[in-house]
Amino acid sequence: MPKLALYNQSGSQVGDIELNDAVFGIEPNQHVLHDAVVMQQASKRQGTHAVKNRSAVRGGGRKPWRQKGTGRARQGSIRSPQWVGGGVVFGPTPRSYAYKLPKKVRRLALKSALSTKVQDESLTVLDALAIDAPKTKEVVKILAALNINEKALIVTNEKDEVVLKSANNLPNVTVQYASQINTLDILAHDKLIITKDAAESIGEVLA
Repeated sequence: MPKLALYNQSGSQVGDIELNDAVFGIEPNQHVLHDAVVMQQASKRQGTHAVKNRSAVRGGGRKPWRQKGTGRARQGSIRSPQWVGGGVVFGPTPRSYAYKLPKKVRRLALKSALSTKVQDESLTVLDALAIDAPKTKEVVKILAALNINEKALIVTNEKDEVVLKSANNLPNVTVQYASQINTLDILAHDKLIITKDAAESIGEVLA
């Protein structure tokens, strides 16, 4: 079982914690991690791209010239694709890029991401995270005490509006709760700060 130091908000070690080996101690599957990240990024695409085909371009209702006898190629509309100002052939149309991987694959990717953070020594466990009132400087103070200057993801066991509002103005800090974490966000942040309750909850759910 991975054994990590347990810190308080002041940055002092107050003990140790053993994390669930089936969640935080597996051999990361790089292929599954890649698949999960691509899936999440694809699902974020708006897919609102569009072009006008020959039926959507304005004009061209009249046949440019008669079918026979002119010596020129027959034409039905000046909005055909071969004309300047004509419609676009096989252009992009609004669509959804979202797709889903099997549930077991998504869970394996999440466990691989968490295990990667443990192996890289980028996971910090707090005994508790409590802020009395929404104040950005409180989060800055906690990060400084933990000696964290990189992009950080803070995970609490349940939704905490005070912590969320306190970190809102920090561009390199994201706050999520245990049931909300995902592979892309874990890998996109250099450091993962997680409360003891959240670590135990995630360990139970994913094991």
